[in-house]
Amino acid sequence: MTFELFLLQLMTGIALGAVYALLAIGLSLIFGMLTVVNFAHGAFFMVGAFFGVYAMALTGSFWFSLVLVPIATGALGLVCERFLVRPLYGRGIDYPLLLTFGLSYVLIEAMRIIFGIEGLPSSTPAELKGSVNLGFGFFPLYRLFLIAATAVIVLALWLFIEKTRFGLIIRAGSRDPEIVKVLGIDISKVWLLVFGIGTAIAGLSGLLAAPTRAVNPEMGIPILAESFVVTVVGGMGSLPGAVIAGLLVGIVFAMTSLFAPEYSEMSIFVLMAVVLLIRPQGFFGKAGLMS
Repeated sequence: MTFELFLLQLMTGIALGAVYALLAIGLSLIFGMLTVVNFAHGAFFMVGAFFGVYAMALTGSFWFSLVLVPIATGALGLVCERFLVRPLYGRGIDYPLLLTFGLSYVLIEAMRIIFGIEGLPSSTPAELKGSVNLGFGFFPLYRLFLIAATAVIVLALWLFIEKTRFGLIIRAGSRDPEIVKVLGIDISKVWLLVFGIGTAIAGLSGLLAAPTRAVNPEMGIPILAESFVVTVVGGMGSLPGAVIAGLLVGIVFAMTSLFAPEYSEMSIFVLMAVVLLIRPQGFFGKAGLMS
């Protein structure tokens, strides 16, 4: 064990945490505004990866896919919210949870039918191949791009929510939707857009993660569990919590893989258990949000 190896593994954990953070941001955004526990979020992640890899195979352009994928998965999310999720608002948190759980398997089967059970081959874009000397070792260029892209997306989402009129409506609607309705704002359109943004971010995170993992119909199942760990640790509905917890979970996973690989999968759930024992609502969550 050397200090250089430790730093390289730390960077690997940050890159992994960037994917977790992106996925958890979409999950937290939907829950914070709609109080919907979206069990189809991992499936949207998987669909985004398939859309992206297929688009890259057709066009040869990774940058075109970066634009296309969030639009396509966001549009799919809009349709699902309007015709499947919206009729269940006000019926209790269990109804949309069960519906999205079933929806995830519908999307998985659809990808199996369209692309086959083996999935699609994925590789690092040619312009992002290679490695960069960070002073303590060489680190893959694509993973640095992944960290930078996540930072840009998080900043853009923060500016949208905190500095725009529509962001103000979203924040107000998450606290008191009845007041927003009284002011003459169609809250259903706000919910529609929020769900679309959340699923677009999930699809984009799937595209960004595709070069680092196998693209197959089941790829969203394990990462859904991991993203829920991130969301619970950070606090349900908290966007800053999703970012901080995502990076923390990625680092914990990477460091455990370095010292005790056989416990790497378990380590993040141990982290969640410890956090819940100390602070049941997570780092930035509010007590009683689920009630």
